[in-house]
Amino acid sequence: MSRILGRRESESDPERPAGHLGSYRARDGSPGARVRLDFESSHAGVVVGKRGYGKSYTLGVLAEELADSMGVAPIVADPMGIFDSLGTLGAEVVAEPRVAADALGPRTWCDLLGLAPDSAVGALVWRAAAARATLEGMQSFVAGADTEADRSTRRAAENHLALADSWDAFAPDGLTAADLLGDPPEAASETRSGVVVDLSGLDAEAANAVVRGIARDLYDHCVRERPARLPWLLVDEAHAFFDGVAGPALRTVLTRGRQPGVSLVAATQRPAALPAVAVSQADLLFAHRLTSRADIDALGDARPTYVASALGERLPENPGEALVVDDATESVHAVRIRERETAHGGGGSRASDRA
Repeated sequence: MSRILGRRESESDPERPAGHLGSYRARDGSPGARVRLDFESSHAGVVVGKRGYGKSYTLGVLAEELADSMGVAPIVADPMGIFDSLGTLGAEVVAEPRVAADALGPRTWCDLLGLAPDSAVGALVWRAAAARATLEGMQSFVAGADTEADRSTRRAAENHLALADSWDAFAPDGLTAADLLGDPPEAASETRSGVVVDLSGLDAEAANAVVRGIARDLYDHCVRERPARLPWLLVDEAHAFFDGVAGPALRTVLTRGRQPGVSLVAATQRPAALPAVAVSQADLLFAHRLTSRADIDALGDARPTYVASALGERLPENPGEALVVDDATESVHAVRIRERETAHGGGGSRASDRA
């Protein structure tokens, strides 16, 4: 009999959506009973592990299972360009992702461009973002004669907005939550099973802007209306986004997404680089092998009281093995992650492959 992680026994129902995560790992390394993961409710998850031990692989398994489940939609933020194989399951791969300029908001535009909001240039960019919905409109506002700013301030603002324009990350018809979720509801019968947002061609600032726009719009969309599918936002190399302009939007989903039905799973090699709230708010923790003392301590500091021993003492040794902390049932499980159905693009290149 399989166990469903993330779901209390009182809510157990085989008809409710759940995905195949893997199997229990016996002490001798042999596989045990099947382990599944709850998709019926929204969750906040963190996947951690040093390079080569299965962090991105586990994220791919989650995406595969979500793509094959009713009522949910995986949206993968893919900074390394390694999840395009999910297209074979019907996921749409967005190779040149863009968001609308007004998805960011005036304060975020200042942060994105490294401008203090109370500086002359920052204040002008703030006004432009508040007055115009597109990047082109913001540029026109700054260049327009109706602004009160002096010429040097306008020139500096124009240069900053020209830099943002060069990232090619903004468009009036950029990605929206309705696009990502297949709304309106009548579109839910389409064959597409989730979206992979390939960020590998973008600079760090541009990738952050795209993730910020997507995360905030998913949250707002689910607050406003009942979506055709509940979103699961899967973010690889999440520390790079929590540390950028995407951070506030990701924190909003993490701390407030449960009620409107927005799930977030953040994967990282560096849990110590995540904000403390990311680990403490997660009701599902997938921990692969870690060796950095700072990273192990970051998990230990957020260790729930029902975890009897230090997490660092229980971390697995081998690739593909994970320690799963399930806050719904207040339990800890040694799991072997199942094999991927699609090709895993996260393995490193080898010199012998070129021989």
